[in-house]
Amino acid sequence: MNLHTIDTGYFKLDGGAMFGVVPKTLWNRHNPADDKNLCSWAMRCLLIEDGDKLILVDTGLGDKQDEKFFGFYDLHGDATLIKSINSAGFKPEDITDVLLTHLHFDHVGGAVKYNADRSALLPTFPNATYWSNESHWEWATNPNPREKASFLKENILPIKESGQLKFIEKGISPFGNIEFIHVDGHTEQMMLPVISYKNQKIIYAADLIPSSFHLPLPWVMSYDVRPLLTMQEKENVLKKAVEENYILLFEHDPVYQAATVEQTEKGIRILERGDLGNFL
Repeated sequence: MNLHTIDTGYFKLDGGAMFGVVPKTLWNRHNPADDKNLCSWAMRCLLIEDGDKLILVDTGLGDKQDEKFFGFYDLHGDATLIKSINSAGFKPEDITDVLLTHLHFDHVGGAVKYNADRSALLPTFPNATYWSNESHWEWATNPNPREKASFLKENILPIKESGQLKFIEKGISPFGNIEFIHVDGHTEQMMLPVISYKNQKIIYAADLIPSSFHLPLPWVMSYDVRPLLTMQEKENVLKKAVEENYILLFEHDPVYQAATVEQTEKGIRILERGDLGNFL
């Protein structure tokens, strides 16, 4: 098995929204905001080589929305999903599976692209099976008012129309070296892949723990539909990470790809953080 972090660029989100009830005087020292109160965040995916499988976890923001849409998020950085996959030595046609932790636009946007004349939307990865779960798919395709702007039909419906969509049942994994933790605080039935790599486990923390700055339990995003449940789910995952020496892989941390954690008098905190390769 080989693991490749896939950089798809950076975007900006409101610091208050990303840190919820935490005062700016605390979070601003970790990820300083600009004059619009916006902070930079990564959109970091993961590519897993496992036997005859080439599995992509999440797909970033994509490039098919209009200039007005992208203007809200101040995209920056030179990396894109496809360029990073190419840099790892692969083509879109090589991807066998796409694991979508959830269907918010910054996680699924790159899963679908326009055809050459922009007359139709097609899966970016023509030979891949796309994986979600039935509960989250229903939640995303019939969205509540709070999340409606995050679930864009053009990102989601073409996947099902292509015939490439399959659902993962809770407690059952279609992959020998990947299991899933299902969590409901951020959104209904977000799936966190836990990858067994040699004698280690790496958890792709998605939006449960979007960055290394979000480790303290009250540091929860305002985007979460059930923030108290997020705190409970985060505590459960972090306890397991301490007990089993998990590596946490962060999707949105602008600086650090991964970290290990330890129990301290102040709760579970970062032990070491850096690039994923430093821990493997």
